[in-house]
Amino acid sequence: MRKMLAACCFVTVFLQGADWPQWRGPNRDGVVAGEPANWPEKLNLKWKIAVGEGHASPILAGASAYVFTRLNDAETISSVDPASGKLRWQQHYPAPYQMNPAATGHGQGPKSTPLYSNGRVYTLGINGILSCFDAETGQLRWRKDFAQQYKEGAPDFGTAMSPVVDNGLLIVYVGGTKLGALTAFEAATGAVKWTWDGDSPAYASPIVVDLGGVRQVVTQSKSNIVGVAAATGKVLWTIPFKTQYDQNIVTPVRYKDTLIFSGIDKGVFAVRLAHVGDKWSTQTVWQNKDVAMYMNSPVLAGDLLFGFSHLKKGQIFCLDARTGAIGWTGSPRGGDSAAMLASASTLYVLTPDAKIMVARPTPKGLGEIRKYEVAESATWAHPVVLEDGLLIKDVKTLARWSVNP
Repeated sequence: MRKMLAACCFVTVFLQGADWPQWRGPNRDGVVAGEPANWPEKLNLKWKIAVGEGHASPILAGASAYVFTRLNDAETISSVDPASGKLRWQQHYPAPYQMNPAATGHGQGPKSTPLYSNGRVYTLGINGILSCFDAETGQLRWRKDFAQQYKEGAPDFGTAMSPVVDNGLLIVYVGGTKLGALTAFEAATGAVKWTWDGDSPAYASPIVVDLGGVRQVVTQSKSNIVGVAAATGKVLWTIPFKTQYDQNIVTPVRYKDTLIFSGIDKGVFAVRLAHVGDKWSTQTVWQNKDVAMYMNSPVLAGDLLFGFSHLKKGQIFCLDARTGAIGWTGSPRGGDSAAMLASASTLYVLTPDAKIMVARPTPKGLGEIRKYEVAESATWAHPVVLEDGLLIKDVKTLARWSVNP
């Protein structure tokens, strides 16, 4: 009986310690809190289940993993027992989608990572359908479809931004390429609380930060980088920012009192905000044009910024977040992109070819310690790092890998 109780306690602690409730984790910064102490030569596959197509990253909250996919032309949210891989509940709704020819390689989605908050799970489909489910039962609480309001429900390559909750508000960029709005909904009911329609959406996901004494939502829109007041939606500042084919994708990162941005062929740069009364200004603190991010969003470990540059056909890089100076760059020709997470000591890099690298980087080098093959098809979704291993979503399956036998 003692062994059984100890095992139950271990599972409970493991699940609580590993919560990863939204895009890029609890703070939307890709920072991992709980991880294995050691990485063996080989990982052990604990379970693998078919969940459907798509590149939305899985999340973990409380006692369940949640994954958002496409099954038989229906968008599907699944609740999965992370210990056993058994399905707890599953909900579907029809979501036919015609892909832009330029994006056929990425499939019909969905691409937006679900969000867990206060006993609810929120999803944003590739067509822009926003849904709220009861996290325990899967019961639909409310749903919004913006296709009629904005004529097109999603940008050219499908909705990819991932929602965020702040102070009871669910903040989502809705609409399509020509018309849309950053919108705050009452998280419990779906009632609209504010909108900012100064630009249409791109593919980046917002963060919420306190800077200049004001809590604000910061994101890339179609043609700008923008900060709006989180409580009211009032625009505070904008930076004109356009990339090729309007592919603004990168999630911003906060470093102390600066914000770090990037985009295809735009380098990496840090911005400091200032304001006198209601008049805001932005100052570029540093800029480095030798590296630039396309689909990758960077991570911080102390004063080091790690990212994956699309230049030189793909390479990992390390910058000093204080100055923008390059510490080192990895080998070129590394591929299209990489999903990155980091703890204080460890960097995780999952590439679309289903290989995840575990490294212990320093200011002078990458420090690769392990590389594992974790799937049989493409891995565009971010992994979830567990205290004993990984959750990996490939094109059609979800798998749990462990460092333990």
